[in-house]
Amino acid sequence: MDKNEKINELARRRGFLWPAFELYGGAAGFFDYGPLGAPLKRRIEDIWRQYFVIQEGFAEIEAPTIGVEGIYQASGHLSGFSDPLTGCKECKEVYRADHLIKHIVEVPDALSNEEIYKTIQENEIGCPECGGQLTEVYEFNLMFKTMIGPGNKMTGYMRPETAQGMFINFPRLLRYFRDSLPFAAVQIGKSYRNEISPRQGVIRLREFTQAEAEIFIDPRDKTHPRFGEIRDIRMKFYSQAAQEKGVEEEMTFGEAVERGVVAHQALAYYVARTYQFLLAIGVAPDKLRFRQHKADEMAHYAADCWDAEVFLDRLGWIEIVGVADRTDYDLKAHAATSKVNLSVFVHYDQPVKRQKLVVKPDFKSLGPRFKGKAKAVGEALKALSPEELKGDMIRLTVDGEPIEIEPTLVSFESVEEEIRGEEVIPHVIEPSFGIDRILYTVLDHSYYEDAVDGESRAVLKFLPAVAPIEVAVLPLMDRKELVGPARAIVDELRRLGLRVDYDTSGSIGRRYRRNDEIGTPYDVTVDYETIEQGTVTIRDRDTMLQIKVPLAQVANTLQALLCGTIKFEAAGTILSPAKEA
Repeated sequence: MDKNEKINELARRRGFLWPAFELYGGAAGFFDYGPLGAPLKRRIEDIWRQYFVIQEGFAEIEAPTIGVEGIYQASGHLSGFSDPLTGCKECKEVYRADHLIKHIVEVPDALSNEEIYKTIQENEIGCPECGGQLTEVYEFNLMFKTMIGPGNKMTGYMRPETAQGMFINFPRLLRYFRDSLPFAAVQIGKSYRNEISPRQGVIRLREFTQAEAEIFIDPRDKTHPRFGEIRDIRMKFYSQAAQEKGVEEEMTFGEAVERGVVAHQALAYYVARTYQFLLAIGVAPDKLRFRQHKADEMAHYAADCWDAEVFLDRLGWIEIVGVADRTDYDLKAHAATSKVNLSVFVHYDQPVKRQKLVVKPDFKSLGPRFKGKAKAVGEALKALSPEELKGDMIRLTVDGEPIEIEPTLVSFESVEEEIRGEEVIPHVIEPSFGIDRILYTVLDHSYYEDAVDGESRAVLKFLPAVAPIEVAVLPLMDRKELVGPARAIVDELRRLGLRVDYDTSGSIGRRYRRNDEIGTPYDVTVDYETIEQGTVTIRDRDTMLQIKVPLAQVANTLQALLCGTIKFEAAGTILSPAKEA
């Protein structure tokens, strides 16, 4: 059994994750989060909020998971959110056509359906299941379609991403942030994609959780006021140039921006915050890199895009976060479809004076000639540029009628005007997090095995900040004289807000192993010394060291351990202040 199988087996057995709808045979691409998985997920989401809501001052919203058709027409999902499919003519199995040629073409996504099918034919690729002949390649839209209300009058779609809810709320968000840039909105919630063949557990789901931020910035200034906070952080960058060499480059974020590896400060800042968040929840730094999209995979509207990729033993490098500068694509698309102005008036620091050429039609002459149309003719003349007013005759169309006017009937005047600002369409920086993939990564990177007394021990070395259970209280035996003090400790710790489990099932050694396996950082054992001397034993999950602590100090000691302000020095000794790394 490899590591991936061990983690999945542990996740099912211990109540982290299990396939959904098992009572009715299940369905690929859907998973339930169990009693340990749900709190693990919530704690990851809460840390994400600490980084991208509380520390950054972003606003969190919650939009419907069903959207009307116009949203996805504007976003391009109706026309372009699809995968190329092919089917077997014999067994009728359906496949992602581009996946069948991955070993032949480095970036099959860049090929048209016709080119994919030609490659399949030229390389004599048959059905992976039965070897049968494959059909021509066709597009399959990944959105779940539904009807809103009775009578099938309104078409709706389950949202394929959370981002659109923030884009279509842009006017209200702009007012909320007092009509000034930059500002940002975030959303954590479910998204839905009708994946063709989800076969990698929670790596590819049909219902999944996203955490996304849409950061609206002034397109004329892509610096970041807090860039100095992250300038000196070193990280592995797998840039376009590095990918050609096949070697990641380690550098600071300051160097990355100065060398043009990352497009600008604003994008680099949110890549750095993403990096810090992933480390804070337990992603292993030696199994984490940021890969820049290659030129042939970069979206046409993106100025730059970086994916946080993690290494998983069986699956290799997997994307878990994307951080992109999406420019003004989304707001322009929704403005064009909705016919609503989504620009922002940006005030200058100081008003700017400019010379402006004003067109002045001779209405005394135009009135008698054009009578009721004179005003419309005059307005049409004012709208023309100086170049259009040159020549022997000025030609224009009013109410569908072509009109010619002598240049002598128009004069010009240069006036000075004061410009206090301008209308701009904001650019968008978007960090997009796949929470389910991130959770699985935390499981994978936290999983270790060692031997204790000749027996194998499986341990999830969760950071205390994400552990679904922080403390296990374990009476040495299920006897009244031990149960009473143990229950009192549980009540006190829960009142303090700690996540506590109480367990009397099996031997104490078995209970230690059980809590190691689910990632509980500390065990508190109540034994007969608790009654005789007023002490309990606190055991550290990772080192298995144990210390004796007076009952009155249990809560404070555990809080300090979980916060990292003190640590185990050695078995049986007092705790010492945690040393900085």
